[in-house]
Amino acid sequence: MSAGAPDAPIDLRSDTVTRPTAAMRAVMAAAPVGDDQYGEDPSVNALQERVAAVLGHEAALWLPSGTMANQVALRVLTRPGDDVIVSRESHAVWHEAGGSAANAGVQLTEIGARGVFSAEQFIAAVKPKGLGIFPPTTLVEIENTHNRLGGGVFPQAEAERICAAARARGIASFLDGARLWNAAAATGRSPAALAQPFDLVAVSLSKGLGAPGGSLLAGRRELIDAALRHRRMLGGAMRQVGIFAAAGLHALEHHQARLVDDHANARLLAERLARSPRVVLDLATVQTNIVVFGLADAAPDAAQLVARARARGVLVNPLALRTVRALTHLDVSRDQCIRAADVLTDCIEAAAG
Repeated sequence: MSAGAPDAPIDLRSDTVTRPTAAMRAVMAAAPVGDDQYGEDPSVNALQERVAAVLGHEAALWLPSGTMANQVALRVLTRPGDDVIVSRESHAVWHEAGGSAANAGVQLTEIGARGVFSAEQFIAAVKPKGLGIFPPTTLVEIENTHNRLGGGVFPQAEAERICAAARARGIASFLDGARLWNAAAATGRSPAALAQPFDLVAVSLSKGLGAPGGSLLAGRRELIDAALRHRRMLGGAMRQVGIFAAAGLHALEHHQARLVDDHANARLLAERLARSPRVVLDLATVQTNIVVFGLADAAPDAAQLVARARARGVLVNPLALRTVRALTHLDVSRDQCIRAADVLTDCIEAAAG
């Protein structure tokens, strides 16, 4: 646990706000490095091999960010003008600055509810082939866990059915698994089992695992070779990035098992918030480390709550006019989550009273 100075804010805005632990900084400082554009960074090569093995795929490629990993995947698996089927409120639609249209030239079709859709909904959304007025559906993308809708875990049996239906129709499949480690911790399934049905898989090291940066794509070698070129085109090819890779290897080794602590802290935070009649929160939606809650009409709106909580040392993010998101992570303790819940409840009740 690296919860920061006693008087530091309790930062629940994201699980990306963590600082490297002392042990992680030590391995970063000692990391053997080389020029990754020549394929000569030993730490990057070791990380790529490790993640490919962990995810059960043939090869993997390091990229600076999860958004770039997602964008590169689109460029590898689609062509401009194609249709990509995604879940509602997916990261691809809401949080990649329009990159899917600007970088890959694709249109995104949102289906399902609460971050999940069925194989039948997927099949119904596929654009018919051979009709010039339709963009061809060439990719289905699943986000697991789902960011905006509370860290929900995508049912694996349904993911397998969707990927099988896609293969039968010549449609590729991509897993935005930025928080796949959380899904694995919540379900008890291995990351390889969760990743197995997909052509390409993205995972992040800078969220639940607490590394300072880096994501990876994993898949068949020919897809990763294509991704290497697109990474270069998008400006993601770097040099001595072994310092990031070493942090990622340390995180994989030391920070996976503790993800269940983040999940327990999120549950604790949610249960305490749900005691307020002015909080709208279905506890069944709190499956991992993300708590998304609504504010009833009698409560302040999200912007007001965020400002008042910040003044009292608790940082959260507004998602909509009356919706707030909080994430637990490596740098917040159980006691801090209790304190944060009390501050948030106080701000809600006092403002409404």
